[in-house]
Amino acid sequence: MTIEPASAPPILFRLDGVTKTYGPVTALNDLSVSVPSGAIGLLGPNGSGKTTMIRTLLGLIPVDAGSGQIMGMDFLHRQLDIRREVGFAPENECLFPAVDGVQFVAYAGELVGMRSKDAMQRAHEVLDYVGLGEARYRKVESYSTGMKQRLKLASAIVHDPKLLILDEPTNGMDPDGREEVLQLSRDLARNKGMSLIFSSHLLPDVEAVCDYIVVLGSGKLLAQGNLQQLKQLHSQCFEVRVKADTGNFARGLSVMGCQIEMKDDLLLVQIPEGRSSQMLWQAAADQKQQIRYLRSQRSTLEEVFLKALEQT
Repeated sequence: MTIEPASAPPILFRLDGVTKTYGPVTALNDLSVSVPSGAIGLLGPNGSGKTTMIRTLLGLIPVDAGSGQIMGMDFLHRQLDIRREVGFAPENECLFPAVDGVQFVAYAGELVGMRSKDAMQRAHEVLDYVGLGEARYRKVESYSTGMKQRLKLASAIVHDPKLLILDEPTNGMDPDGREEVLQLSRDLARNKGMSLIFSSHLLPDVEAVCDYIVVLGSGKLLAQGNLQQLKQLHSQCFEVRVKADTGNFARGLSVMGCQIEMKDDLLLVQIPEGRSSQMLWQAAADQKQQIRYLRSQRSTLEEVFLKALEQT
């Protein structure tokens, strides 16, 4: 029996040499990137080009140079088609005063071509989904920050888009509201079959939702890839804890060529190239020490992010 290799996921979006300037400021600098479908975390410090890239993909702004596609649609020429297939919750408040929640969400559906009756029915459904069913007839200006964020999310998914783009969706929220938005985002990406672009400067939020990341800095691509692969094990770095004399064990490892960092009773050990963790067990046996804890050290998303920013 022949087992066919798993096919690569389809391309979610692609940019080819895109440059966008605002006067003397270059927001996107000859940016080329291709990203697969899934839950995508878009990372970068303020001014890195994240929001400009999102607006470019949606066809909301012209670019100075370059081209690209989102879900197979050219963002230079198919802006209306893109908006029918994509849901977008912007960072800035975009709510109309003196309008109740269900009217706001239904209007968002009509803007992308839904019939009024269908848009209203769907508005009720998505408001229940995001936990705003009891507030559907309240004026939007009376909503709390967390409720407004969930209302924007409801308006972005009212037409059941294939892709949802969230720009800083947890900004300014309290812990409970933040967790509600993260849970909804995870459910949409993992259980409802939507692709997701989750743009944030909050690394824990991206890590909680996304399985692929793109890091921008000064309008350039700094890093991209599967999150778990980018956080892969350090093959030569280990966390070690011994039962008795940590200091003597550390000094013995240093003599053997290891680089040591001590954090209380935990040793962070980088062993020489070409050696394996067996040398740690042997060193413990030689010193009549007992290793209580040993594991390969994992990098964190913060380390991945900071390493990428070193390129700017």
